[in-house]
Amino acid sequence: MVRFLIRIAISLVTAALGLLVASWILTDFHIEWGGFLVAIVVFAIAQAVLAPFIFNVARKYASAILGGIGLVSTFVALLIASLFPSGIRIEGVVTWVLATLIVWIVTALGAWLLPLVFLKERAEKGRSARRA
Repeated sequence: MVRFLIRIAISLVTAALGLLVASWILTDFHIEWGGFLVAIVVFAIAQAVLAPFIFNVARKYASAILGGIGLVSTFVALLIASLFPSGIRIEGVVTWVLATLIVWIVTALGAWLLPLVFLKERAEKGRSARRA
């Protein structure tokens, strides 16, 4: 249960970081702070639901695009999150493409690195508790 909660926290943190980095880099990527939390939650939920679904569809019908599943699910999650008012607003095709790449890179790196940090601390606490 603790690992599940850590994964949810990591997903929310990486979504927030990805959206913030995209807004700092791209001038046509706008975050409206009133709806930022909603955008984070919607993006994280959409990403969690869409990634396995898109993977299964691609595996069945278009196995050649399996490597791009993360990019596709990130794009669709951004699209869904942008539909909610007072959250994120993305203008222009180039901004959509670059935002997808930036958010995907940040969330992928975060999903890879943050568990190492959390689980390392937890493992060290477990070792010290066993020694005592």
